[in-house]
Amino acid sequence: MPVSPMNRREFVKKSAVTGAAVAAAGAVGAGTAQAADGQMPGKAPKTWSFSILGTTDLHSHVFDWDYYKDAAYSDKAGNSVGVARVATLIKQQRAAKGEEHVLLVDAGDIIQGTSLAYYFARVAPITGTDGKPGPKHPMAVAMNHMRYDAAALGNHEFNYGIEVLRKFESQCRFPLLGANALDAKTLRPAFHPYTVKRICVPGAPDIKVGILGLTNPGIALWDKDNVSGKMVFPGLVEQAKKYVPRLRALGCDVVFLTDHSGLDGSSSYGDALPYVENASNLVAEQVPGIDAILVGHTHVEVPSYTVKNAETGEDVLLSEPYCWGYRLSVFDFELELHHGRWKVTKKTAQTLNPNTVDEDPEIKKLLEADHELVVKYVNTAVGTCTEDLSAAESCWKDVPIMDFIHQVQMDTVKSGLSASDAALPLISVAAPFSRTADIPAGSVTIKDIAGLYIYDNTLYGKKLTGAQLKDYLEYAAKYYHQVPAGTKVDTSTLTNANSFWDYMYDTAAGVDYEIDIAQPEGSRIKNLTYKGAAIAADQVFVVAVNNYRANGGSGYPHIASADIAYSSTNEIRQLMIDYVTSKGTLDPKDFAVTNWKLTQDGTPVF
Repeated sequence: MPVSPMNRREFVKKSAVTGAAVAAAGAVGAGTAQAADGQMPGKAPKTWSFSILGTTDLHSHVFDWDYYKDAAYSDKAGNSVGVARVATLIKQQRAAKGEEHVLLVDAGDIIQGTSLAYYFARVAPITGTDGKPGPKHPMAVAMNHMRYDAAALGNHEFNYGIEVLRKFESQCRFPLLGANALDAKTLRPAFHPYTVKRICVPGAPDIKVGILGLTNPGIALWDKDNVSGKMVFPGLVEQAKKYVPRLRALGCDVVFLTDHSGLDGSSSYGDALPYVENASNLVAEQVPGIDAILVGHTHVEVPSYTVKNAETGEDVLLSEPYCWGYRLSVFDFELELHHGRWKVTKKTAQTLNPNTVDEDPEIKKLLEADHELVVKYVNTAVGTCTEDLSAAESCWKDVPIMDFIHQVQMDTVKSGLSASDAALPLISVAAPFSRTADIPAGSVTIKDIAGLYIYDNTLYGKKLTGAQLKDYLEYAAKYYHQVPAGTKVDTSTLTNANSFWDYMYDTAAGVDYEIDIAQPEGSRIKNLTYKGAAIAADQVFVVAVNNYRANGGSGYPHIASADIAYSSTNEIRQLMIDYVTSKGTLDPKDFAVTNWKLTQDGTPVF
């Protein structure tokens, strides 16, 4: 589906309509709000307050349910998931503060991340099939019911292609914002960059709230196959510098950003892009005129964080409400009227936990049928397994469940290679996405495989030399903390060095090697061989790898610029389901090979 750059006249018109709607909502409850603020009838108020509520990284969690376990969600921290519970908190906030005093915003990653998301993108797609219209996306239904005012685009919004995203956008009664999501040809905004909402104040000017949305530049790498030649994604700071002054020029009394970008200034892709991945702190520091930022992308809880703007010295307030509906951010603003203009005098932020409230019964009623369809789908049996396959030790041992992924990747790439490339040695790299994944002995269902491969990645075959492969594996090995020889290895503290998370750590199949954790980073890969022979620096391999990594995700060396030998639009998860379906039985004897291990100065650790 072609990108439709936003017509400016249409955008201004839509902004005016949504602003008028908020003003109308404010007028309905004006009497109550006036009394609550202690104003005398007929006298213009000098002060006013309002709140912006924020969610992020919902990843299509509607209900408090784990589709991979087919059970109510639970974790050690006692968290709940899903917008159905968050909706109850939002109702409480609106009841306590007045409907006209509350705006609701999201910071992106809405339509990918659960089996429910996959079902409505691929199994019963919202885009329709065979010329028939598709269903409404459950997240559009839920968020419309909750009356969101705006949402930023997340990078995962692009995972299923622009057509699915555009269909979702059309089903939402609120704008999807992305000031740095531009049409590749015209460099004009491909989505609304911002929206302006009006808070109605009886007897005084409306409070104009400008909401600017920014997405993640990493989309250009991570979803290259879906966006290349169609959209480009400049940096957050660069686009904020363009649009924040515009919002102030429009008379906005408050400028609020919703960023699908973390706040530590880091990038997982190194220098593969000229723009920072987690730039919200930089936006706050470098762009004057911002009051507050709803932060997303990094799946952490930051109740309240303040950054001083370098130019103005003003404090910018930031908050990140974790992910999946774990938390709700609440920004509270107090304003005073000066010479006919509103000025922010105080702002605070906090996060609220929805785990003590019930799910919104109206959302349950609206979406229970969709939920049941997905439950039935994930419980579909596709075959059997001869023994229990667990991922519990996959982050430090070569376990059969990971070899299952490798085997499927290598079989698929091998079948699609040209005659010349088929003569090259073939290997696979893959990451342990979930330590809790388990394929039980006996019946194997879709949820068992989906719980192992939780992302909607597609498959590539890329060419690396022996020297480049060693660099690649050395980069992966920085995942481990250094543990000197003679020191006991504690698996609870061994991994995730350098903020290198499990999904970033690739193991390889098809070659043999050791990772010596007693050695410093960069000198850990030992005895790297292929079929018993040392690998030559100029030896060429075809590497089966997912699209996220192939396009530069997590910053691995060489792979993004490597020649392509194979590519497919089929999800690796579905390829794994097809493998079990075709064989009927999943038997580790068919694929399990122990080809890598951890050592300390050459002595095996386990």
